Amino acid sequence: MSMTDPVPVPDREAVGTLLRHLLELLDGDLADRYGSAGLDDYRPRYSPIIRALAAEGPMPIRDLARSVGVTHSAASQTVRLMTRSGLLALEPGTDARTRVASLTARAKGLLPFIEADWAATTAAMRELDTELPMPLGDVLVAAVRALHRRPLRERLDDGRPEGDGKVVSP
Repeated sequence: MSMTDPVPVPDREAVGTLLRHLLELLDGDLADRYGSAGLDDYRPRYSPIIRALAAEGPMPIRDLARSVGVTHSAASQTVRLMTRSGLLALEPGTDARTRVASLTARAKGLLPFIEADWAATTAAMRELDTELPMPLGDVLVAAVRALHRRPLRERLDDGRPEGDGKVVSP
């Protein structure tokens, strides 16, 4: 934070901290909005899953993860939380390892609110983009693609000083 900037911002080199801070700012305001609407147990990360299931119908968690662009592990964790909140139902799939997620009546009842909020969020992000040197979504997509092409671990290895990179205890 510079002396002229009254807003505390993490160090530019602490990219992970900056991303978490940005996500806290974005998701925090969305969570407050949901709380004001009486949805205290609703999290911003639920909306992409509900929208995907509303558009495509019930699907295995692996397909749902692919549809919303997250790992299977992240989708499983979110589905578990959503099931506890009464938003999703899980049924056995074609084999013992597969579980198929579907929307409950509660989730279907929330669809008009979720869609309206999605549209409002999209408009708000477009407005934010006008204040940035490049649209935030474009930067994030470019970063994800670059890391898929060449993961951070390879980039770290290239920047490591001579040696094997192991910590030596005294």
